[in-house]
Amino acid sequence: MNYTLHQLRVFCKVCDYQSVTRAAEALHLTQPAVSLQLKKFQESFEIPLVEVVNRQLYVTTFGRQIESLAREMLDKAQEIESAADAHRGLLTGDIKIASASTGKYVLPYFLTGFIRQHPGVNISVDVTNKTLVVDALRTNAVDFAVVSVIPDQLRLHPLPLLPNELYLVAAVDYPGLPARMTPKKLAGFPLLLREPGSATRQAMEQFLRTAQVSGYRSMQLVSNEAVKQAVRAGLGLSILPRIGIRTELAAGDLQIVPMRGLPIVTEWNLVFNQGKQLSPAARALLAHIGAEKQRIVAASFTPAPGRP
Repeated sequence: MNYTLHQLRVFCKVCDYQSVTRAAEALHLTQPAVSLQLKKFQESFEIPLVEVVNRQLYVTTFGRQIESLAREMLDKAQEIESAADAHRGLLTGDIKIASASTGKYVLPYFLTGFIRQHPGVNISVDVTNKTLVVDALRTNAVDFAVVSVIPDQLRLHPLPLLPNELYLVAAVDYPGLPARMTPKKLAGFPLLLREPGSATRQAMEQFLRTAQVSGYRSMQLVSNEAVKQAVRAGLGLSILPRIGIRTELAAGDLQIVPMRGLPIVTEWNLVFNQGKQLSPAARALLAHIGAEKQRIVAASFTPAPGRP
């Protein structure tokens, strides 16, 4: 068996997408180049790794076994490279992070200093909703995740970052807002919701149930940015994380509507699976954030006097 690490990477990417074309796009290679590497890798085995049925590529049961072993081999190869780099005083490697969508307002501030210190480390961040973040943790597809609500169905190590405050928000010129908002009055306004699976939506729906707000009109949008722009345009009210509307508050485009029971306060956490064997780069990032988080929060997330 004379397969190469490059062939292992190509095969794993084909398994990810079940498509040679999409694997080629992800690897920034041509489709013929990926097909050739897949063919050469297959020549090492008598049993098919993939099969094409009705023009759709499928990974066989044997192929999935080889995929699992191939990923272990690639991880070990990365450890060898990292050990060699560490011996030369360099920190290299790849770090994968999944982040709940509002986490995009948090995570960059905790990465900037680390990336400047360690330019040889590649960090990829997948920003999505809470459900997909939990799936990524469950399948061990990422090193870390950034969440505002720690999923209780998984065994995770959390590193608290900063509080997450959610307020009722409206356009600054929204008509007919009462001087004092109550659950009964809130029901008379259209409410803008995130898509199912979003932690922000779950928090908002829990608040509405607790406050016994019912009979309201609602509109669903697929991201915090979409909800924020809809609120800004005057389509309705929503409950949003303060961290994501700081610019609009400062510019006078949005306003916080005081209401009993708000803000909802959770906490942003960097989490990783218990038992996860973190790479040297991942351990270094964890140590960096742990050591620097108080300074980062004070510098980037603490409002100056008189600022929203």
